[in-house]
Amino acid sequence: MNAEFNDLRPYTDLEIPAAMSRIASSSALPLLASYVFPDKPLADVQQMLRSIQTVDQFQRTIMHTVNEQIISQSTTAFTCGGIECLSPRTPYLFVSNHRDIMLDASLLQNVLYDNGHQTSQITFGANLMTNPLVVDIGKANKMFRVERPGGSIKDFYRSSMHLSEYIRYVITNLKQSVWIAQRNGRTKDGNDQTDQGIIKMFCMSKADDKIAALSQLNIVPVAVSYEWEPCDILKTIELYVSRNVKYIKKPGEDLNSILTGILQPKGRVHFQFCKPITTEELMLFNECTNNEYHKQVALLVDSRIHSSYHLWPNNYIAHDMLYGQRRFAHKYTAAEHAAFEKRLTKLERYDIDIDLDLDILKDIFLGIYANPVKNHQ
Repeated sequence: MNAEFNDLRPYTDLEIPAAMSRIASSSALPLLASYVFPDKPLADVQQMLRSIQTVDQFQRTIMHTVNEQIISQSTTAFTCGGIECLSPRTPYLFVSNHRDIMLDASLLQNVLYDNGHQTSQITFGANLMTNPLVVDIGKANKMFRVERPGGSIKDFYRSSMHLSEYIRYVITNLKQSVWIAQRNGRTKDGNDQTDQGIIKMFCMSKADDKIAALSQLNIVPVAVSYEWEPCDILKTIELYVSRNVKYIKKPGEDLNSILTGILQPKGRVHFQFCKPITTEELMLFNECTNNEYHKQVALLVDSRIHSSYHLWPNNYIAHDMLYGQRRFAHKYTAAEHAAFEKRLTKLERYDIDIDLDLDILKDIFLGIYANPVKNHQ
């Protein structure tokens, strides 16, 4: 590993034993262990952690089991498509829509592993890297640090270039895949849109050839679709508050979102690996200015994700309710409609210290589920 990237990179195998010892000694381990290994005594889990020597062993022994528990306890079906068109020997840049802080990338690793691919490195927001236990688990699970925009323009440029160089290094030198969200932060309104600034960042590390800059990264858009949107109530409240004032997260709010996303029933979940972005497609934009090039590639990624997003009955129900139609009534049953309406009524019982306009709140909630239908159309 190039020492230039020590501030970003995940743990190496040499750093794993010390990290495992810290996790085994953490005061939070009894709670975590009771969820992941409910049938094992705590001492056995601690001994298992202290015996782990490599990143691969941690992912196989711990994280794969964590994801299997999440899948078995909070989903009714977990499926994937398109991975059969990808080569296990090729490193890819997975550009994914982003609906849950942890699950989008974490569950993807099980899909990769179970289909004979190496797991990918994963971008991990610096805002989440504050708790030492979270840092140890994340960096042992191939997560690498990404700074959020802020500070001076000069600092933002420097950190973006550094990230761009690291992603290119991982894919072209280490021959490992990378997962990154299509935008900073989760999509909260159900409207998955790629930030063209992300595409610009990819190109920064090879500014002399914009076509090669992206074609060398083997970009594969990924559409993850949850039947029941993770943290849908929390997202609705945040969007409601943000309509009038700048939303300021409370201490521990990210951790609450992580736990809610893990524990909340998600129904059916589908991961779709889209067709890779080809050099021939990129060449169609060769005469564009750099800014227009980044925009067009972002739109290309969006079109892949929108067309591959798996629409569930909830999405069609929300669209019909939002627009006062029965256009998609053939896409759902009366029982499914009743279940969705029952979920919607939870907004009426949500306790928050501001006055809420329930009609606006419901429209926001419906939009989260309805927007994928609009985009798919």
